[in-house]
Parts: sequence; structure tokens; C-alpha cells
Amino acid sequence: MRYLVQDGDRTVISCEVGPEHLQGHGIVHGGVYCALVETAASIGASLWWGDRGRVVGTANQTDFLRPVGSGRLTATAVPVHRGRSQQLWSVEVVDDDGRLTARGQVRLANLTVPAPGR
Repeated sequence: MRYLVQDGDRTVISCEVGPEHLQGHGIVHGGVYCALVETAASIGASLWWGDRGRVVGTANQTDFLRPVGSGRLTATAVPVHRGRSQQLWSVEVVDDDGRLTARGQVRLANLTVPAPGR
């Protein structure tokens, strides 16, 4: 994965599709989309949460919309909700032609760092 934009308000990552990303029918395996979706959302959520602690994914729901067998996939994540205890991020994955190939959302828990001495 290449990290193109890393920000607490928007994250963009890309992946060049190779044979190792394909399932038996010659199209990108769904797990590749899930990994792109969760990675993009987790980076943005972590950067927004910052030094307050860490974030961990609690749910990843990804829909596969268009088959891809080669080229580059680009995932863009933006926040839907950012609260004290959790965040929800929406992610769109497009192909080289800008066509939507997958869409997902990731819910993340915000974990605080205990104060020193606790």
C-alpha cells in the first residue's frame, strides 16, 4: 500500500493490483478491499485521536461493487462521526478510471491512555 494522504480529516491510500491479490476467478479478493478500507479508516481515526490514546477497529462492513482484475485501487476515508468513545469512517475504493469498486465503513473505539501512576 502507498500512503498518499494521511490526515485526521481524510486519508487516501492506494494499491497496485497483482496476481497475489486475485481470487480463483481472476478478480481482486474481497479481503484486499477490506484491508484497504480498514487501513485507510484506522490511519485517519488514529491521527484525529492523536496523543489521547489509540483507536481499535470494532467493525468493518465492506460492499464489493465492481470486479477488478488489474490496475490500481485507491481508497479514500472520511469521518462520519467522531465522538468521545467511538468513531465511524466511510471509505470509497475506486479503480484507475475513477469507478467505484467497493464501499465500506469502519467503526473504531477510542481508547484513552491512563494518567501516569494509574
